[in-house]
Amino acid sequence: MLGSIVGDLVGSIYEFANHRSKEFPLFGAKCDFTDDTVLTVAVADCLLNKGNYAEYLKRYARNYPGRGYGGRFAQWIRSENMEAYNSWGNGSAMRVSPVGFAYDNLEAVMAEAKRSAEATHNHPEGIKGAQATAVAIFMARKGAGKAQIKAALTASFSYDLSQTLDELRPTYDFDESCQGTVPQAIIAFLESNDFEDAIRNAISLGGDSDTLACITGGIAEAFYGGLPKKIAEKALSYLDPKMREVVEKFRENFTLPLAKA
Repeated sequence: MLGSIVGDLVGSIYEFANHRSKEFPLFGAKCDFTDDTVLTVAVADCLLNKGNYAEYLKRYARNYPGRGYGGRFAQWIRSENMEAYNSWGNGSAMRVSPVGFAYDNLEAVMAEAKRSAEATHNHPEGIKGAQATAVAIFMARKGAGKAQIKAALTASFSYDLSQTLDELRPTYDFDESCQGTVPQAIIAFLESNDFEDAIRNAISLGGDSDTLACITGGIAEAFYGGLPKKIAEKALSYLDPKMREVVEKFRENFTLPLAKA
């Protein structure tokens, strides 16, 4: 899940000022965590405590206001309503990475990704985006190769993963939907050489940069067996003590490698 947080941090300054190149400082001077990180940590905390997703999402969002929440989600936060609102937005996929790390069989990953999504994003595309992301992380953790991951996601979720980054980059635009974000984020991972390269690939596409890189980062973390130590330590330094505690507790409970040299 820390890989997702790294993607959010790196992409935070490019969401509305796209940078269609892989050349940039990894942690820009003004980068900070956004709703992607807040809600990823909320999902992790919910899993640790076997809680209710809607309650955890709402509580975290209220505790961390002004972090770039989408319009309908922001309305939901302010309301007392706990019902989902049929969203197909990419929020369900951006926050789901803890699910992919927490379970050791595919059926459980699929079921829990659905539960985590439908707390708010109960539209079929919202559920699909969360499941595809979680399955990619699960398969990467279990040692599947990129060709195997690509084939499985194409078959199970009907995502078109045939385009290359070079083909996508010239025309790819800001898209807050799962269907317009998750396939592109997966492609950014598939074309990567290591964790950092995956993040740079995602940013180079433009679009909803922090969420693209957040999704890519979770998959890349699983596939490459953790994060480079310097990147992991830098990412943790942006988190307040509460969020850092949840990240570290989640890693300990689910035996995630925090970093590698």
